Amino acid sequence: MTREAQVTIENYINGGWHKPTSENYIVNKNPANLTEEVGHVPDSNEQDLEAAVSAASGARKAWRSLAGAERGNLLYKVASIMEQNIELIGTMMTREMGKTLGEAKGEVSRGVAILRYYAGEGMRSVGDVIPASDPSALMYTTRVPLGVIGVISPWNFPVAIPIWKIAPALIYGNTVVWKPARETAVTAALVMKCFHEAGLPAGVLNMVIGEGKLIGQKLTEHNKVQGITFTGSNAVGKLVGQTAAARGAKYQLEMGGKNPIIIAADADLELAVEATISGGLRSTGQKCTATSRVIVVREIYDAFRNLLIERVKQLKVGNGLDGDTWLGPCANQKQYETVLQYIEKGVAEGAELVVGGEQLQASGLQQGYFIAPVVFDQVTSHMTIAQEEVFGPVLTLIKADSFEEAITLANDTQYGLSASIYTKNIEQALAFINETEAGLVRVNAETAGVELQAPFGGMKNSSSHSREQGQAAIEFYTAIKTVFIKP
Repeated sequence: MTREAQVTIENYINGGWHKPTSENYIVNKNPANLTEEVGHVPDSNEQDLEAAVSAASGARKAWRSLAGAERGNLLYKVASIMEQNIELIGTMMTREMGKTLGEAKGEVSRGVAILRYYAGEGMRSVGDVIPASDPSALMYTTRVPLGVIGVISPWNFPVAIPIWKIAPALIYGNTVVWKPARETAVTAALVMKCFHEAGLPAGVLNMVIGEGKLIGQKLTEHNKVQGITFTGSNAVGKLVGQTAAARGAKYQLEMGGKNPIIIAADADLELAVEATISGGLRSTGQKCTATSRVIVVREIYDAFRNLLIERVKQLKVGNGLDGDTWLGPCANQKQYETVLQYIEKGVAEGAELVVGGEQLQASGLQQGYFIAPVVFDQVTSHMTIAQEEVFGPVLTLIKADSFEEAITLANDTQYGLSASIYTKNIEQALAFINETEAGLVRVNAETAGVELQAPFGGMKNSSSHSREQGQAAIEFYTAIKTVFIKP
């Protein structure tokens, strides 16, 4: 690998790089500077996908026949190669989707850690011995791979999310067809190179880049794909689930969030403000676990509000490659326009815009998708900005008359991914843990983030029932086979 960005990237199918059948490409540009072309990425069609699925299907038998330890050793090699290229991949991620270089490199490091975690899973037990009613018989369970797994990953975490899908799929003996987001396809190609250089057998991991409505849909429909794992919007996720279910394929969906943080009356305000800003505004708010609704009890509302506004005004917005930048641009034009529309709707519905929201035109920012981070006051739970996922640098302040009302407000949404509380009261913390309708519950910590060895997923409309990451991943990527042997 070199530090220079590729001018043109290709699909990766059956162990080699291939131009799209259409020979058409689209241009990815730096969202911090739209005059800068980052790379040309394939606009693939159904023929490219068919070749990838055929390659994955053909490689199934040999890959699943390898010992788990041998598959793990290959993942260890991938991790080492990726670790050697953290600077390169992180820089490309920043140029391609805008997050700060520190965050981008941290994400690549997380990808390395995930690979090593799942490499170790190759040596773990995959079944149980069960007492049989016949004392002369042996009965046990084992786990077998599903087959071909379709991976559809988003642009906001172009390394960590696909890795936490691909690594368990591979270690448990599946082969993979990966459709990364086109907006971060150059970064995806650098990740794919790590697998290629590690010597992964041909056909085991394939990458096809193209429009989601075509490649993603056809991947979900394909009868040779036994499982689909998807992270993205609710609208697309529901379509993926319906399509997979209609043909009996297994599916896993991670979708939206409208994550609350409750600031109790006894909270340390300094810590709570820092957690709110970090959880809500890092990565320009483009995280499914980002803090969106800030629910503050009446006694401390004004003090918290004033401190939050003061801190938000101090945040440096700019190009993620600049060392002093705290918050980068929106990742693409669609997201930029969506965030601006939500800001307009918030004002129209009666929320008070107390800081931010303007399109930044300072020197060096006028060519990018920059929006000053937003704090809305006087927000009520029925407002659109309190119910729909903005996926941008927007915080909404909601006043609660009591701790009990704060929990009611926290649950007043279709989503249930992550939730947090700041309090020194153990009784309140336990009540929050028990009553909050969210898959990730955090006390005195920001809503964003979960450790890689822990299960990840939400409730209500945030996720399907299965969990990602940690040992919970085996439940999706394998099927249980019960064996009964009578001598």
